[in-house]
Amino acid sequence: MFFYLSKLLDFLLLPIIWIFVLLLLGLILKNPLYRKRFLMAAIGLLLLLSNPFLINEAFLAWEKPPVPIKELPVYDAGIVLTGITSGDKSPHDRVYLNKGADRIMHALHLYRAGKIKKIIISGGSGAILERYATEADELHKILQMANVPENDILVEDQSRNTRENALYTKELLGKHPELKSTLLITSAFHMRRSEGCFKKAGLQPDIFPADFYSVDRSFTPDDLLLPQEYCLHYWSVLVHEMVGFFLYKVLGYI
Repeated sequence: MFFYLSKLLDFLLLPIIWIFVLLLLGLILKNPLYRKRFLMAAIGLLLLLSNPFLINEAFLAWEKPPVPIKELPVYDAGIVLTGITSGDKSPHDRVYLNKGADRIMHALHLYRAGKIKKIIISGGSGAILERYATEADELHKILQMANVPENDILVEDQSRNTRENALYTKELLGKHPELKSTLLITSAFHMRRSEGCFKKAGLQPDIFPADFYSVDRSFTPDDLLLPQEYCLHYWSVLVHEMVGFFLYKVLGYI
């Protein structure tokens, strides 16, 4: 039930839905004063949420900061969370990577740099409809194509959300007591919730944020003044994650 409710919540948290509702009220209400107020609110919200500087500042405040690779010790395993592939595109003779591919690419970088000895991929499918393959299986293929030895790859393909990532990964690590030190690798915006879930599950991984939505702070006219359509999507990502974090906290998952 929680899984399906979360999908409904995803829709309701879309900023474009908020703007659409305000515009709709501004068009259908008969009172001229309220019509004007709702239309102005829609325009104001659109300008606010399409500003690149504001969304970048919000992500800079929320995302966990990057960790220099040279400062990392050597870990027994890196734990890569999925959520970065698209399984609804044919033909299924390749892996389709979405935004977030840094998760697996940075894990591969760390492996080649000798910072992690093994790679654990955690994630089944978060889709409502059945997928051709689990996301863990698809990222497994990426590592195989990169010539990572099979005995250096561990797969957990049952989890459907961040909490289950932590719980099922703990079960997997219980079968491999030799893996003592771990490094959690996921998107920077998602790291707060992920780290909290893993600690709640009794694991204590260090963290390696990847896939940053934020960029270095800039005060150019383009960033300060010109609206950009991608900002609406970025706000959707951030609002969804912040609400998810606080819901997990209320539910005792972190």
